[in-house]
Amino acid sequence: MKTLYAILVLCGAVALLPAFVSSGVVLNLVIMTLYATLLGQAWNILAGFGGQYSFGHAAFFGTGAYASAALQVHFGVNAWLCLPFAIVCGAAVGALVGALSFRYGLRGSYFALVTLAFAEVFRILANSVKFTGGGVGLLVPLKSSALDFQFQGKAGFLYVILALTLAGFLLSWWLKHSRYGAWLTAVRDNEDSAAALGVDAFRVKLQAIVISAGLMAAGGAFYVQYFQYIDPHLAYGPAVSVEALLGPIVGGLGTVFGPLLGAAALKLLGELTRNLMGDAPGVSLMIYGAVLIAMVTFLPRGIGGLFQRLAAKAP
Repeated sequence: MKTLYAILVLCGAVALLPAFVSSGVVLNLVIMTLYATLLGQAWNILAGFGGQYSFGHAAFFGTGAYASAALQVHFGVNAWLCLPFAIVCGAAVGALVGALSFRYGLRGSYFALVTLAFAEVFRILANSVKFTGGGVGLLVPLKSSALDFQFQGKAGFLYVILALTLAGFLLSWWLKHSRYGAWLTAVRDNEDSAAALGVDAFRVKLQAIVISAGLMAAGGAFYVQYFQYIDPHLAYGPAVSVEALLGPIVGGLGTVFGPLLGAAALKLLGELTRNLMGDAPGVSLMIYGAVLIAMVTFLPRGIGGLFQRLAAKAP
């Protein structure tokens, strides 16, 4: 229960932030950190808890983003109603990818490459059809009303992404304490042994990818409302998949707070790099790559694992 209380206290503190901070820059940094945490939680559910490493989570993100944007642009549907529809569409794509991959026993690098291939196929399709705006993309109509999921200030977006991130935290906490979570981690540790003990590995992994994809699609729908634009490269490009996996790897795989620790560290590092080196192209990606190599080499359990080691050594 301590973890649950920590989640609630943390989210409560963030919810109070707009009352004390009026800087749009600071609030934007908090929003983007929570957004990266949401993507990290989505990836962490499948990879951290389930051991199924995906390189193509952009397939779910982009589906949610385009589902929300297309409904608004082509049919005039209210953006709040588009959010659950986007989540369902992302989860459906997750079910498709999972059913095709897990039914044929794809694991490890094979599963990672299949997810990457799906993301690339979706990017090519989105770049080729008029419904998605082709290579030009879709621009969400500006309405500037809270009833239309568009806010005049940053505070409204902060509360929305905080609610979505809280849902991700609660899902991770549930996985840590539920029977299904025990099944999922058993499949991660040794799928054959788990199957021998009666765990339906196919169903467990399929449910995990559906939950993960739905959460990722929610991030895509939020992205569309926050930036009011989406195109195939933003929706299905590798940058989204990389951002989703970096947070948990840096913060700590298979932990509740790992995605938040990783997202916060990377966002602060990105801001520091931008201030010191300006807008030099490719520098942020080089630093991200260096950080990832260092984390995998020297801190395989991430920042969270480092904190646990230090706490264990403390008198």
